[in-house]
Amino acid sequence: MGKRIVVVGAGAIGSYIAAHMIRGGEDVTVVDPWPENVEVMRNTGIHIKGVTSQEEFTAKARAFHLTEIQDFIKEDPFDIALICVKSYDTEWATHLIRQYMAPDGYFVSMQNCINEERLAAIVGWGKTLGCIVSLLAGELVGPGQMERYVPLGGERHVVYRVGEVHGRITPRAEELQKLFSHADSAIATPNLWGERWTKLTINGMRNGLSACTGYSGNKRDTLEEPRWLSIRLGAETIRVGRAHGFQLEKIQGMDPELYVQAADGDKKAFQTIADTLEEYSKHRKEEQRPSMGQDILKGRRTEINFMNGMIIEKGKELGIPTPCHEGILKAVSQVERGLIKPSPDNIKGL
Repeated sequence: MGKRIVVVGAGAIGSYIAAHMIRGGEDVTVVDPWPENVEVMRNTGIHIKGVTSQEEFTAKARAFHLTEIQDFIKEDPFDIALICVKSYDTEWATHLIRQYMAPDGYFVSMQNCINEERLAAIVGWGKTLGCIVSLLAGELVGPGQMERYVPLGGERHVVYRVGEVHGRITPRAEELQKLFSHADSAIATPNLWGERWTKLTINGMRNGLSACTGYSGNKRDTLEEPRWLSIRLGAETIRVGRAHGFQLEKIQGMDPELYVQAADGDKKAFQTIADTLEEYSKHRKEEQRPSMGQDILKGRRTEINFMNGMIIEKGKELGIPTPCHEGILKAVSQVERGLIKPSPDNIKGL
């Protein structure tokens, strides 16, 4: 028999992987706090839409409201828990599902930011794995409706990077690689922490910037002012990550050092990054915006303290200044609280 999988949180990341695993014949249960989302998933299914018509399908889901999960005690325990909630919901979501897990069951953070330590504080490091979801660029556009705005990664780009906290390639990491391959390209990586910091670099460059300005992904990457600030944000994060000993991976196919050089005034490095971002924008739908930009539009809490805030904290630990991140954190926090509106003016002076 296959493993019993529970997906906790059916936003863009959770619903996308759940639908593909269901279509692949896996035993998947979904838990979500949004009542309308649960009702649509269980009655009509999770509808997935991508860049091409071939990617569109609907998968009927075994979905549960938070108020119904006590019924899990009547079933066999789960073997794998995929934690797909926002970073600020990590602890309660993990506590919620842990009592329904098998003794050798394990937990996987598929979230933005770095939450493995929060998971491990509850279930132990031995039951904790991570998965970096790279360039999914999706949005839950309505209950049970997930749309992806960029092409499939396939052989061109690895979307799912699964890793153990100790860096060894284990059977369960390979198990997850196989499961996630239902959705897109996947690998088991020996560099979980380097992959995590690389993704945090990308998120720190892009999410808060779109959230406080209101820019879409394409405008953020092609307009001169936000693009320049994005590069400086990336350089700050790279410097902090390297100082902490993380081995960063390539960022959109480019060596991280390019961002540092560009931020230091290297015009050739800057142009290389600008040209690459321009090219990426040609293959991305205009309505795409990162998760934090989506949160602001929908009036939801953001992950700014877990993203840019974490970069600031890690920089302070080693005395590395991160003024651009401090500026973005302040701007997004003010937008989030309703003190100011999203506007390009919010990055003036940064």
